[in-house]
Parts: sequence; structure tokens; C-alpha cells
Amino acid sequence: MPITPTHKIWMDGTLVDWDDAKVHILTHTLHYGSGAFEGIRAYPTAQGVAIFRLGDHIRRLFASAHVLMIDIPFTPEEIVNACCDVVRVNGMSDGCYVRPLVYLGYGEMGLNPIPSPVNVSIATWPWATYLGEEGLANGVSLKISSWRRHDPNAMPTAAKGVGMYVNSSLAKVEALKGGYDEAVLLTSDGRVSECTGENIFVVRDGVLRTPPTSDAGALEGITQDTVEVLAHDMGLEVRHEAMVRSDLYLADEVFLTGTAAELTPVRSVDDRTVGAGKPGPITTELQRAYFATVHGEVDTHKDWLHFVG
Repeated sequence: MPITPTHKIWMDGTLVDWDDAKVHILTHTLHYGSGAFEGIRAYPTAQGVAIFRLGDHIRRLFASAHVLMIDIPFTPEEIVNACCDVVRVNGMSDGCYVRPLVYLGYGEMGLNPIPSPVNVSIATWPWATYLGEEGLANGVSLKISSWRRHDPNAMPTAAKGVGMYVNSSLAKVEALKGGYDEAVLLTSDGRVSECTGENIFVVRDGVLRTPPTSDAGALEGITQDTVEVLAHDMGLEVRHEAMVRSDLYLADEVFLTGTAAELTPVRSVDDRTVGAGKPGPITTELQRAYFATVHGEVDTHKDWLHFVG
């Protein structure tokens, strides 16, 4: 999805012009993939633009860096304020996507990352629905990938690490070239983990199920947690349970959650129609509740909205 340039990017405490936000070709992360990032959305509300669950995202950014043994040279509060500054200076009153990135910079080469300088950047730009407006409204098609999700003891799947997403990119390209919208990654022993950038939910007999993050190697999703809370508000039961691919085939409803994808229904998996082949009633109601929440249209969970001012 093409990026529309904005005006300024925050780099190590300084707002620089979009075209001047550059790094050296020998930047360590470019060669070895050690780094952490977040994807965050800001939404327009009646009270002004608000970044959704900003504090939770920045806590996860620092947790990812901790797992990767990277010391961020700023406090969480400084990064939170910087995210607001970037949204504000770029005039993103209609909402936007926010991308904080922690990377190892220029000055050291080789597999030992410890001597490398740690840099932080924050960019923001307008970004439409990740899996498309059609998918958001009518559902997307999934393919079980031939690529397996990282084993948690081979790669730290609890971290949102930069280089780890090669795994997701391989699965995504395979799915797109096969004519599907998105891929499902399985664990090494064949259990459902997650999609390339989204957590996955199954609805059957009115109960929501999602793979356990630690056991299945899926990232703990902030949108996943948001939807769980909203489901509980609606009186729905949510279980973290191991699943295999046939659980997706036999589901009444399937949907994906992620900051970029938001809450996207699934219409088919491996050419097998899910339910009626269109968004089901629980998916539809949760999607409605999700968008009402992020836009500040309901009184509940207002603490999730971080107003830029």
C-alpha cells in the first residue's frame, strides 16, 4: 500500500523534513534485522484526534526492546509525547497511522549488536484499511501458508521485532500470488498461530476462540485484547485455546484483528466458505463496537483514547 508523505518525522528527538529522514547504508539493522517497532492508529473523534491505546503500544515497544536486549535511550513518556508531536505537527486531524521504530544505527558491523548506537524514529502518514474496504465490509480470503510460524525458542515471538517479519512477508507473498488476501501461519506441529500481521478469532456456537499467544507463537495483540474486552462487555465467552486448520474450516465465523487490519471478517479459508460466506452477526456487532470505541462515540473505555491536543 503506497505511503503518502507527510511533513515531518521525529528522529532521536528532532523533527526533520520527510525527505531528510535518512540512515546510512551500513546501519546495523538494515544488515542484521535487530530492532523493534509498533503500529499505532490515531482516529478523529468529536473531541479531536486521539491515538488509540498509545500507552499500551509504547509499553509493548519497550517490552520488545527488552526481549531483544536493546536499551531505548528515551523514556516511555518521551516516546508517547513524541508520537503526539508528530501527529500534531503533520496536521493529522483526520486520523493516521503512527510507526515508532527502534533500530541499531551506523558505527558497528558484525553479528555482535551490543556496541551499535540505538536510534529511534517516529513517522506518521494517512493509511486506509490494510486489507481493503471490500475486505472490511464483506470479508477476506485466507490461505494456510506452507511457511511455519517461528518457534518461540528459535525466535522471541513475544517481541515485535523487525527482522522477524521476513517470516510474515514470505507467507504474505505466497498468499497474494495464489490469489488470496492473507495467509495463516501454523506452528511447527501444525496448530494455528496467527496471520502475517493479525491475530485470528474463531466463532463457533456463540463462543470466541483465539490461539494462546505464548504456546502458539503469536504476538499478544493490542487490538486482540480490545476485542476481547468488547466481547466480554457483550456477554460473550472468549477462550484462548489451541486450534488446528479444520477449526477454521468448520467455524461459524472467523475474523482477524490488528492495528492495521482493525477488525476484518473472513469469508473463506483454503477455498472453504466460512459460515454463510459473509460477515456473521457476532463479527458484525464486534466490528461496530470497535469502530464506535476508537472514534470515541461511546462512553465506555474512554481511557483508551490519548488525545493529541
